[in-house]
Amino acid sequence: MKAMVLERVGTALRLVETPDPRPSSGQAVIAVEACGVCRTDLHVFDGELPNPKLPLVLGHEVVGRVVAVGPGVSKSLKGWRVGVPWLGHTCGCCSFCLAGSENLCDAAGFTGYTLDGGFATHVVADANYAFALPQGLDPVAAAPLLCAGLIGWRSLKTAGEGRTIGLYGFGAAAHILAQVCRWRKQDVYAFVRPGDEAAKGFARELGATWAGFSDEPPPVQLDAAIIFAPAGELVPKALAAVRKGGTVVCGGIHMSDIPPMPYRLLWGERRIVSVANLTREDAREFFELVEQASIRTITTAYPLQRANEALADLRAGRINGAAVLVP
Repeated sequence: MKAMVLERVGTALRLVETPDPRPSSGQAVIAVEACGVCRTDLHVFDGELPNPKLPLVLGHEVVGRVVAVGPGVSKSLKGWRVGVPWLGHTCGCCSFCLAGSENLCDAAGFTGYTLDGGFATHVVADANYAFALPQGLDPVAAAPLLCAGLIGWRSLKTAGEGRTIGLYGFGAAAHILAQVCRWRKQDVYAFVRPGDEAAKGFARELGATWAGFSDEPPPVQLDAAIIFAPAGELVPKALAAVRKGGTVVCGGIHMSDIPPMPYRLLWGERRIVSVANLTREDAREFFELVEQASIRTITTAYPLQRANEALADLRAGRINGAAVLVP
């Protein structure tokens, strides 16, 4: 197999060739067809998430075909197209797992962070956390759904059933979620980087009722706001934009510090809440919805060996939609 490997935080990924992997008990080997490039990959690369496994293969939006299974895994899984998400393993016995909150498991393993991920030709995954995808799904189009889509969906569920939804940061997650909101007859108010007129146009193309810069107020009060940009200074702005009783959801795994702010922004039973990881139930719900709502992803494909270029383009905001690596 070939993989783009992170050997030291902050240094370029290196193309490495190793023997093909063999599955252990409960595992499946998956031939990668496509792997999305997520902002979380950048956070791991930059060392903003502590203690990654090193050396490490990044990538947690994996789509591929099962080519081998280990003991305890049904051989009928071979040949199936599956998705491997960020949540790669849980203990199944901590208080969170027993309460149905496996996303908060105390001993979870995370694909592309504590477990090797999909910036490779093959990946080994816990078969219980590799879920079957519709067999006719285009792998490149499907890859961003495995994190941008799933985290977006969990964030929207956390935000509630309000009519007016603000999306701060219009990248991979927001471009999927805007379509979900439109299908649910919710109005999307998109907030993009100041000066990025192209992003405003992109948001409108995907059904946003309004698109503006993140430093300006929306034309109406919002029922809820979801922040995908890793910028803590957006939290007070989002609180100022939501109505009394509204919710601000922080949808990223990493965010810069939230600055001091007056209590009046929070007063009125407004809430700030984070979304952590995902559950397999989120995936089951979301992939049913993808088909019903005819969700489409906008992608830019890169060969596997150009993973460093894809990360650089993501960092610089040069990508509309999502970047996807194709071995």
